[in-house]
Amino acid sequence: MAEAASGGGTVQYIQHHLTNLCAGQCDPITHKATGFWALHLDTIFFSYALAALIMVVSWRLGRSLVSDTPSGFQNFVETIVDFVAQQVRDTFPGHNPLIAPLALTIFVWVWLMNAMDLIPVDLLPVLANSIFGIEYLKAVPTTDLSATFAMALVVFALIVYYNIKIKGPVGYLKMFLFHPFGKFFVPVNIVMSIIEEIAKPLSLGLRLFGNLFAGELVFLLIALIGGTMFVTAGLLGGMFWGGLQVLLDLGWLIFHLLVITLQAFIFMVLTIVYLGMAHVEDH
Repeated sequence: MAEAASGGGTVQYIQHHLTNLCAGQCDPITHKATGFWALHLDTIFFSYALAALIMVVSWRLGRSLVSDTPSGFQNFVETIVDFVAQQVRDTFPGHNPLIAPLALTIFVWVWLMNAMDLIPVDLLPVLANSIFGIEYLKAVPTTDLSATFAMALVVFALIVYYNIKIKGPVGYLKMFLFHPFGKFFVPVNIVMSIIEEIAKPLSLGLRLFGNLFAGELVFLLIALIGGTMFVTAGLLGGMFWGGLQVLLDLGWLIFHLLVITLQAFIFMVLTIVYLGMAHVEDH
């Protein structure tokens, strides 16, 4: 923030905060990925750390479960579990013991990754630079297209697996040949079905990435408005712009709580719907 305010430039400030900590096949100047073997270490670290947090909390909660006088946290977790279970019962046809745990994991994990956007945008990059000398750091994994697409492709692999398992290889092939217009429009059916299948991972990955990336960009712009004017407007003007930044940050943070929850919910529901379609034999 100080860099931008002292002449470092707003463009450089935004570009810096939108650049991942890249290792492997990365451009030495722009620090962008230039090949397949480019690893975004910050995305990997934060997504795995949050997954580990879920496992540790679940393990500790599992060891302390009580049925007579449950704690407030246990009640909170049971409310989330009941909510997700109800969504699966309402949306998914039949029974598959994998679906509800998968849906719960997706909802909680995506929500936690989205919630990293609520941490002040300069806090973690400044700490990482001052303590470890790390120049670039993006703390929100879901603002990285590689992370959202990775999750979407895992869901897509499950969709293909269950399509083949439930319908059989021949039945899955017939879906491309005779759906949706019947046996007299096979070429059209193939094109339409391929588009429909490709749209599933695209809708999952791009929608989540787009919404969270835009949300992070708004936080950066709010930080720029308050920060630059605070430095250049004098004492009274700085107090005004500083106060305005706090109000804007608070307003966007409250609205963003709804956004991150809604995006986690949509990713979970679409996963249930797509897997449900894979379990229907006549689809």
